[in-house]
Amino acid sequence: MKRKYAVCGVSNRAIGMFIGPMLETFAGQCDIVGLLDIDARRHEVCKSRYPQLADVPQYGADDFDRMVAETKPDVILATGRDDTHAVYIIKALEKDLDVLTEKPMATTGEDCRRIMDAEARSKGKVTVTFNYRYAPIHTKIKEMILEGKIGRVTSIDLNWYIDTYHGSSYFKRWNRIREISGGLSIHKSSHHFDLVNWWIGQKPVEAFAYGALNYYGPEGELNPRKEDGRHCGTCDVKQDCAYYTRWSTRSRDMAVKDDHLGTVKGEGGKADYTSYRPDACIYDSEINIEDTYAATVKYDGGALLSYSVNFSMPYEGYRLAINGTKGRIETIEYHAPSRTPFPTDVQTIDYFPLFGSKETIHVVHREGGHGGGDPVLLEDLFLGPDPARGYEILSGSEDGAYSIGTGEAVWRSVLEHRPVRLDEVLRAPTATAAAR
Repeated sequence: MKRKYAVCGVSNRAIGMFIGPMLETFAGQCDIVGLLDIDARRHEVCKSRYPQLADVPQYGADDFDRMVAETKPDVILATGRDDTHAVYIIKALEKDLDVLTEKPMATTGEDCRRIMDAEARSKGKVTVTFNYRYAPIHTKIKEMILEGKIGRVTSIDLNWYIDTYHGSSYFKRWNRIREISGGLSIHKSSHHFDLVNWWIGQKPVEAFAYGALNYYGPEGELNPRKEDGRHCGTCDVKQDCAYYTRWSTRSRDMAVKDDHLGTVKGEGGKADYTSYRPDACIYDSEINIEDTYAATVKYDGGALLSYSVNFSMPYEGYRLAINGTKGRIETIEYHAPSRTPFPTDVQTIDYFPLFGSKETIHVVHREGGHGGGDPVLLEDLFLGPDPARGYEILSGSEDGAYSIGTGEAVWRSVLEHRPVRLDEVLRAPTATAAAR
């Protein structure tokens, strides 16, 4: 049976991750009936890429109620800028509609509480599209833990590295404003916190963290000149900027992509979106987020997470170890092999039983974004969960809230120099919500 979808936020992520597959792969399950965005140019870009949407009505940012009344969708797809998600999720739930939202579900713990309470009163349901869960390496780790290979999980070490190309991109865009993105402990790290929460099957209860702005902002050590308002495309000192010259030459500008608001393939490299450029200077004084975190998180099952993330590294990837009462899992992943200057091997998992010999596990890899996770996530969303899978993988509002709540607890701890409990950030959900 086809379900009718209305898209709130016609972003690059919406077009590439959802709209394209909905029209081409899942056309038998999906009918896109409405497009909503603050910028009419985005509607034009979307429809030029997918002419089959030519007759789909389009709406402005304040036209949600009219869109629902006129198009009568079954599901709202929330894929705009992070700070818009909660607005449309809550409006949809108030109308008893289901919601698919990209991560992060919201940018604050307060909005997470509002979403969970709205869902408790609604016939609608929220699904958060955490695609990292679906990567073959990540599902294999989950299966090993469920099989009891390492016993009860006691501690996790997760160190995430973002290279200078990807890391600096957040500081060229809207992500650099905390009021819009929640900061990188929410916008980016919520992915990582959700993975850990899901892997170990425990809920975070408290976080303590340190964080700093080490590389970007006006005090960045490599800032060629203290001056606000510059853009890479027109900057007269960009040849003195190491972050620019590392990835670009005088004749070739390796512009970063923006999953939400930047350029779109097929548009001649320019989408000309209204009042927005994704190449703002990484040294502007308006930057008010951190680029480095080190945190400890305590879980309700006794596990302890040691987490760090750095947004200015020479290569991209992560190092993971999960320890339990019967053994240890280790893996190292390098992302973006086309960019990294270091040799990369195919990712494997090392399993160390507490008493016994090491095993190296090779995982069959898949094509597709986010380590092969995106295509399988989309199948679960539009075809229903795979009946052959013996465990839950699709995530709901509580999962979204705990990932965001951990990120906010980390940032609050940095700001307030104290441990921060998740119930301070999220509070306990209502009895009705807890029973859902």
